[in-house]
Amino acid sequence: MRWLVTGAGGMLGRDTAEELARRGEDVTGLDHVALDVTRPDSVDRAFAAYGPDLVVNCAAHTAVDAAETDEARALRVNGDGPRLLARACAAHGARLIHVSTDYVFAGDASVPYPEDHPPAPRTAYGRSKLAGERAVLAGLPDASVVLRTAWLYGVHGPSFVRTMLALEASRDTVDVVDDQRGQPTWSADVAARIADLGPRTGRTARGVLHATAAGEASWYELAREIFRRIGADPDRVRPTTSDAFPRPAPRPAYSVLGHGRWRETGLAPLRDWRAALHEALPLIRKETQGVRS
Repeated sequence: MRWLVTGAGGMLGRDTAEELARRGEDVTGLDHVALDVTRPDSVDRAFAAYGPDLVVNCAAHTAVDAAETDEARALRVNGDGPRLLARACAAHGARLIHVSTDYVFAGDASVPYPEDHPPAPRTAYGRSKLAGERAVLAGLPDASVVLRTAWLYGVHGPSFVRTMLALEASRDTVDVVDDQRGQPTWSADVAARIADLGPRTGRTARGVLHATAAGEASWYELAREIFRRIGADPDRVRPTTSDAFPRPAPRPAYSVLGHGRWRETGLAPLRDWRAALHEALPLIRKETQGVRS
């Protein structure tokens, strides 16, 4: 089976391509220069050149605030791109795993969002990602998975975790919002779960699945846990509210996703966020130190 990973220059795309290669899969990872998912000719060339049996779409416009002033651009990448990929997959008999986001929900719940909860995005970014979900599910209903994730951090690329590590080293105290709750999720765990959904495991999942870590935390609680695990004083992290950091796009107050559909696949939900962070932090710190040197 041949895998094609789009957006392979990004955090999750890179982790996914590396995880598949580690498992011995035949995988090609293409970044946005090699494959522009918004251009039909670029998509057609990629399918002709690599003949994928399974496509993982990690390509995305993730600039949440910028999307508020240029929603059309976000929609081209997050809406039109998945539509073109689904069309190509249908024409070539390929499956598609499409990565989406918690921003398709309003973010005002008090209990985890189940997979079938009605979407109600409050931002341009969320609307663009919902358009992509709907395009994939409509264009490839029997051979696609929409994999929603959130609060991603990884070894490669910028993330909240890397920012906290930098601030711990440069500031006496750090103010972090305590009125937004979600599930800190290591991108390597999501990449492994994507690989689990491949044909070698016999998984035939379709529809919407939520790939976020178990448990929940606020950004403030996550920052304190980061400090604690690297031997820094967690009391140097001070709580504040979202009003202290105004943004063009409102951030969801509650981004916790439910994982009820995983049992249909025979797979357990992702592990607790603290266990993943414990494993990830040494790797992220090593990578950060390597970049600095």
